Amino acid sequence: MEVQQADLIPNVDLAFRKADLRNVVPHDNDPVVISLVTTGRRVHRVLVDQGSSANVMFLTTFNQLQLSTDQLRPYTGCLYGFAGDKVEFRGHIELRTTFTNGASSRTTSIRYLIVNTLSAYNILLGRPSLNRLGAVPSTRHTKMKLPSLEKAVITIKSDAFASTAADMPGIDPDFLCHRVTIDPKV
Repeated sequence: MEVQQADLIPNVDLAFRKADLRNVVPHDNDPVVISLVTTGRRVHRVLVDQGSSANVMFLTTFNQLQLSTDQLRPYTGCLYGFAGDKVEFRGHIELRTTFTNGASSRTTSIRYLIVNTLSAYNILLGRPSLNRLGAVPSTRHTKMKLPSLEKAVITIKSDAFASTAADMPGIDPDFLCHRVTIDPKV
């Protein structure tokens, strides 16, 4: 009998509680944006995208990871963007990817489609990986939970909020800085 991938997910209850809201600044529509580790490097700005039927790595990220195009395998499927436009593929690559909160971690192999298009994110983590990991994201809690192989719960906090100009490459710092004029007489 062939073992299905879902059978390998540890049987762990994943629940979000009031305590998970501690230190969460409430916003109406914040996405879950995490960091992960692949090819020995931490990759920030990873959008946990339950609406995506694929795991997508953008070509700029692929290049920044200094991966070789020789590692790409051909991909013949179609992917359409939000506006219905066809997205250009460069191929796909299978990479060992680690999800960690610092105390616990889980590593799995993920197939990323490499696309040549602009994005505010480095990677879109879609349903294939979320289901494979048994992961549950919560936009209200701005966290993602997944079971470790040791049957513990790994909680990964969203790091969606950039705090310095270095966190937002390509954007002029003068544009980012807010200056408030204060009248000392008031």
